Amino acid sequence: MTSQMLKEACAASERVAFQLTQDQERFAELGALLRANPPRSAVTVARGSSDHAAAYLAYLMMARTGCLTASLPMSLVTLNQAPLQVQNTLAVAISQSGQSPDVVEPLRYFSANGATTVALVNDAASPLAEAAQWTMPLHAGPELSVAATKSYITSLSAAARLVAHWQNDAALLDALQRLPDDLQVATQQDWDKAIEVFAPAERIMVVGRGTGFTTALESALKFKETSTIQAEAFSGAEIKHGPMALIHEGYPLLVYATRGPAQQGLIKLAEEMRGRGARVLLAAPADVAERDLTIATASVPDLDPLTAIQSFYVMAAKLSVARGLNPDQPRHLSKVTKTN
Repeated sequence: MTSQMLKEACAASERVAFQLTQDQERFAELGALLRANPPRSAVTVARGSSDHAAAYLAYLMMARTGCLTASLPMSLVTLNQAPLQVQNTLAVAISQSGQSPDVVEPLRYFSANGATTVALVNDAASPLAEAAQWTMPLHAGPELSVAATKSYITSLSAAARLVAHWQNDAALLDALQRLPDDLQVATQQDWDKAIEVFAPAERIMVVGRGTGFTTALESALKFKETSTIQAEAFSGAEIKHGPMALIHEGYPLLVYATRGPAQQGLIKLAEEMRGRGARVLLAAPADVAERDLTIATASVPDLDPLTAIQSFYVMAAKLSVARGLNPDQPRHLSKVTKTN
């Protein structure tokens, strides 16, 4: 039987295609506002997979607009009641359910104290949607599997839309229109080699850099969530500052070498880790001869994290089954998590 996780992951291209037909005027209006009144800083508010999407958004905003962006620490508003000075700040919350108090309450605080607030949320009738000045529905459709897949990918595409409209960037906007086809190609990539390597594993290191690091973070979470594998994500820039001490003969590593200025360094890192005895799987575009797994590229490199995680999700759903687990019912987890 095909898992709900696999069905939902494979539906991501369809949901992104639908998302791109919706809220066009709202995104354009928000983009014009941000151009006319550039925020002096930005903050993201999210947890779990949504926080990985927020890290992707933060990277795009800083790299493309220069707006300094930080992730709001958990409980800073809800438990510590910190007197944050938020005037002329952009606050973006990302959530599938829009229910958790530690995401909703900070956005209410920011809305009430002079910030521009945006919710990228799947449930447009949720408390988070009500707390935001600008609600941009993800349009992922109902997501029944506990593990987020299509809601994560639609969070990434919504984040890229926000930045594209902020910059009024025709190339990125055009690339987004081509993204559903790119995602469909990504679902068809053969990542079965990863199942062979990771099915017996108990620990995995996942490595990326730049926007590719957000893919590493999300992959590590899914390894834990759906296959009960202790996985840790590291930036390729940090792995030699301590994590490399974990490497031993046969230690499994998944290295994402997506396009961009960090790619060559990650390819070299994968080679070095192989020399130290690690069992490395290098995920990279088709023009990288050293690759073990192929990443279908998008029309622009900044969208490659979406195609990379799309291929990973298909593999992860199958890996869970190969390990004798049910990816739709992770141990101890539920779909909606509420924390303060």
